[in-house]
Parts: sequence; structure tokens; C-alpha cells
Amino acid sequence: TAQAYGNELDVGTALNEYDINREDYFLTTKIWMDNFSPKKFLKSLDESLNKLQTEYVNMLLLHWPDDNSDFDETLGQLMEAKKSGKARLIGVSNYTVELMKNAQSKTDNTLVTNQVEFHPFIDQGPVLEWVRRHNMFLTGYSPLSRGDVLKSDTINSIGTKYKKNAGQVTLRWALQHERVAVIPKAASEDHIKGNFEVFDFELTQAEMDQISALHREDGRKVNPDWAPDWDTAKAA
Repeated sequence: TAQAYGNELDVGTALNEYDINREDYFLTTKIWMDNFSPKKFLKSLDESLNKLQTEYVNMLLLHWPDDNSDFDETLGQLMEAKKSGKARLIGVSNYTVELMKNAQSKTDNTLVTNQVEFHPFIDQGPVLEWVRRHNMFLTGYSPLSRGDVLKSDTINSIGTKYKKNAGQVTLRWALQHERVAVIPKAASEDHIKGNFEVFDFELTQAEMDQISALHREDGRKVNPDWAPDWDTAKAA
């Protein structure tokens, strides 16, 4: 979930309705840039927790780096959320290597993840290398490149071998990267189930390399006006 997605209330309502034990699910939300100031940050987190009907989130992220906010103050608020117990783990989203370096130095190296766009058509090598060296992990959003992987002859050909669709092959490719987790969207129950059916096969190194070689200069899907100066090519 995230404040900007407008889905915290629905998720909280559903989890409460089905009476799922809190320790049985991992819940993440993201603070939006408008709430980065000291006057708003922790108050907005409390509002998110109320909507989610929980006393804590397992992971709290800063949604984007924000040039209009005080970097040190924002990270201080994130640390305060962790110290209070309202966030078990903390991290960032859409950060470059340089931004991660600065953020880790100001948070006692307690950031555990950077949530970024991650799929075969984008090169996230610099970010991935950095998180590995600093005992973090990469959380990949849009792992199916908003459906573009379904059109790839290379990925579909590999899928034929394993009797898997292109989306499943791509998720398997992502998960075979060391220190990578993925958060695919799914609009139907069948797709949700299909996204989990990726643990009964394993790609060869040659197949991993084939898929990795698909990255291109215009592969980035998410590049708003407020995005940072990425480590690799921006979308054309």
C-alpha cells in the first residue's frame, strides 16, 4: 500500500473483515512527499495506521526523493517511526546510488530496501550492486514492465520449454537475482495464483543472461517530472 495509492483503507478493511492474524502478513506502506515535513510526517503515518487498522507496518518507505524537503529532517522522521515501533523496518523508494549512500549515512545504516522499477527491459545494475554490498535488498515494482514482457519472443520461447507463461518466466528471472524481491500487480484471481507458480522451475544461467540482455535505453516505464537523475538511461 501507499498513501498516494489511496488503497490503505480498503486493504485495512479487508484484512480486518477476514480476521487474519497480524503476524501472518507483511504490510508495507509509503509516505508521500507532501507529508515529509516534521509537522506532517508522523501524523500522516498515524492516519495510515488507522486506515490499515493496525498498530504498525512491517515496512515503511519514503515514496520518492524530494528536492523540496529537508533531506536530513525527513530521514530523521523515518528513524523516529522505527524507534516508536510503528514501523518495524524502514527503507526508500526510487533512490539512486548516490541518494542511498547519503540516506544510509544519516540513518545509522538501518535502511533495508530500495523499491525501484525492475524488469528485463531496464538496467538496474548499479542499484542492485550497491544494495548487495550494503546488506540491503532491492524490491522490484512493475516487474512485468506493465505487460510488455508478454510480447517478448525471447521470454515466450523460454516459457514454452518450462510450460510457463512469459510473466511467470520473468518473475522467476527476477527472483533468481540475489537480494531481489518483486511485487507484481494482478487484476484477477487467476493472475494472482499464476504469480505464485514460479517456484517449481529454475532458469539456467544462459537463460538468465538472455533475458538480462533485453534491457534497452528506453526501457524505463516510470519517470515522472520529479524523478531523480537516474543511474542509468531515462525513458526516451
